[in-house]
Amino acid sequence: MRIDPSTLDLKEKVVHINRVAKVVKGGRNFRFSVLVVVGDENGHVGVGNGKSIEIPEAIRKGIEDAKKNLVKVSIKENTVPHRIEGKFGKGKVLIMPATEGTGVIAGGPVRTVLELAGVKDVRAKSLGSNNPKNMINATLDALSSLRNAEDIAKLRGKTVEEILG
Repeated sequence: MRIDPSTLDLKEKVVHINRVAKVVKGGRNFRFSVLVVVGDENGHVGVGNGKSIEIPEAIRKGIEDAKKNLVKVSIKENTVPHRIEGKFGKGKVLIMPATEGTGVIAGGPVRTVLELAGVKDVRAKSLGSNNPKNMINATLDALSSLRNAEDIAKLRGKTVEEILG
């Protein structure tokens, strides 16, 4: 199911800017590669890449790409409903629920994704790769596979009370 970005009040954040070079006959051609995260802080978040000769243009392309890749995140009382591990390449991210008032305890790019998704109290640990792209995609993998009790009850054709006992 595709999420329409025009209906959401999205905020964007640049996570990583990388200068890349292409060696040609006349010397080196430099471009900038940008990793951008967008989210509405209410359960929708996306990530995108942009590449251009100028940084502002690369950021604009990254934001466009991120809006095309939005995912819905299940949030339960300002935290995640359950513990989950996301993987992407060699990057692994472990996301755990936390009690109210804990805040976002996460490092680097993972923190940005969780904040823009609207999760207020959560603990996260990055395992494996510390490459920003791998960490962000592992976080998105974990967040997109979160399920709350209502989703599971609907899938099984039962009520929430039957699931929770």
